[in-house]
Amino acid sequence: MTTYKGINGFAVQSVATDPSPLDEGQVWYNNATYAFKLASATTVGTWAAGGNLNTARQELGGAGTQTAAIGFGGSPAPVGVTSTELYNGTAWTSNPTGLNTARQALAGAGTQTSALAFGGFSTGNSAASESWSGTSWTSTPSLNTAREALAGFGASNTSALAAGGFTTGNSAATESYNGTSWTTVNSLNTAGYARIGFGIQTAGIVAGGSTPTPGFSTATESWNGTSWTSNPTGLNTGRDYAAAAGVQTLGLIFGGRSTGPVNIAATELWNGTSWTSNPNSMSTARRQLRGAGTQAAGLGFGGITTVSVANTEEFTGPGSPVTKTITTS
Repeated sequence: MTTYKGINGFAVQSVATDPSPLDEGQVWYNNATYAFKLASATTVGTWAAGGNLNTARQELGGAGTQTAAIGFGGSPAPVGVTSTELYNGTAWTSNPTGLNTARQALAGAGTQTSALAFGGFSTGNSAASESWSGTSWTSTPSLNTAREALAGFGASNTSALAAGGFTTGNSAATESYNGTSWTTVNSLNTAGYARIGFGIQTAGIVAGGSTPTPGFSTATESWNGTSWTSNPTGLNTGRDYAAAAGVQTLGLIFGGRSTGPVNIAATELWNGTSWTSNPNSMSTARRQLRGAGTQAAGLGFGGITTVSVANTEEFTGPGSPVTKTITTS
C-alpha cells in the first residue's frame, strides 16, 4: 500500500507553528489550530499588507530584501529628509542616525547591511553619494553628474550603477561605482528621468520613465556590464515614478504614474525577455514609492497618493509555495 511516508520519505509531522521555509507539496498538522495544512504553489503573484513606515514619505531611496530592507531619505520636507528605517519582515525601526545629506528623488543599491545612496535633490540636483555600514552613513566620492529622479541598482555599497535622471533636462548618463569612485560609462539609449532599475552592477534592467516621446515610457533596456541594449518589447503600461525588484532575468515592476496622469497599482513580471501583466495589483495605487527584494518575494513601501503614505506591501511571486488549510469541502 502506498503511503505519504513511502512517497516522501517522512511522515506527516504535528507542529505548533507552520514550518518555514516551505517545500511545495509538504503536508503537516498544526496542533495549535487543529488543522492539516499543505504547501501549495501560487499560480499568480499576490500582494499582502506589511508593516507601515514610521515616517510617511515619497521619493525615498531603498534596498535589501523582503525581510531585511532599508529605506532612506525622501520628502515631504522642502529639500528632503535624512531619516533611515530598517524592515525585518514585520515592522520598520527608525535608525538613530540618518543620511549626511538630506534629499529626495535619490537612488539606492545594496543590502540592509551594505547599502549605497546616491544622487537626488536637495537645494538643487545632488551628486552626493553615501555608504551604509549597517549602523551609519559615511560620505563617499560624488557622482560625476549631479541629478535627481535617477535609476540605480547594485549588490552592495561597493558595487552599484546609476543611470538616467534629470539635470537641466532628461539624462542618459550612466556611472559605475567600485567602492572608491564613480566612473562614467556608456549611456542609455533613451534619455529619461523617473525610470526604474533592478539588478547588479554588471547585469541590470532599466524600464519606464518620463521621456520626451511618448511621455510615459514603456522602454526597457538591458545592461551587460559594458553597454545598454534596447529590448524590442517594452512594458505593457507606460509609467514613471514606479518601483521594482529582482535581477536581470527575473524581475518585477509595480505602481507609478501613467496616462491621465493618474497613480496606478498595476504590476508586471519580467522573465528576462518580456513583460507580463500580473492579474493582482497593489492594494494602494501610488507613485514615487520604493521597492526591494526579488520577483518571488518583493517589497513596496512609501510613495504618494494625494499625500505621502507609509504603506508597505509584500509580494509573493507566482510559483512560490504558500500555506493552504486542507478542508473536506
